[in-house]
Amino acid sequence: MIVLREMRTEEYPGYCQYFIDDYSREIAENYGHSINVANELAKKELYRCFPNGLQGNEHSLLCIDAEVDGQTKRVGYLWHSIDVVDKSSFIYDFFVSNEYRGLGYGTQAIADLEKKLQDVGVNQIKLRVAYQNKRALKLYQEVGFVITAFNMSKNIGMS
Repeated sequence: MIVLREMRTEEYPGYCQYFIDDYSREIAENYGHSINVANELAKKELYRCFPNGLQGNEHSLLCIDAEVDGQTKRVGYLWHSIDVVDKSSFIYDFFVSNEYRGLGYGTQAIADLEKKLQDVGVNQIKLRVAYQNKRALKLYQEVGFVITAFNMSKNIGMS
């Protein structure tokens, strides 16, 4: 059983470090940027969406907590934002720690998010998944997501 809860202020710096490291690796892999450029792009995205940390913005950072061996452990994170006009939510980041993958926590987190969103009138969840992330793609398809488009790029000129 998992609990999705709002991230506390003291947890935010740890999330920022995880996100910048993780997203910069994804940017470097997917777009061919150096890790330094990718790191700066990851920081810009995070601070664009959370200019005041967790205070006063339209994005929601959630911690995924689970009961593990009789103790509450953080098993992951979920960052999403609701578009009230479109009645949809976009998942920016969904992460389950390596040691907790394959135990159903990701599936439970998506189900819990769906319930919370339905309760506030949201009827669609959108996300983007990196091409190389086969595990995430499999999970999303298993819980009912369908592919609606492909992002593509081509490097031209100097590499």
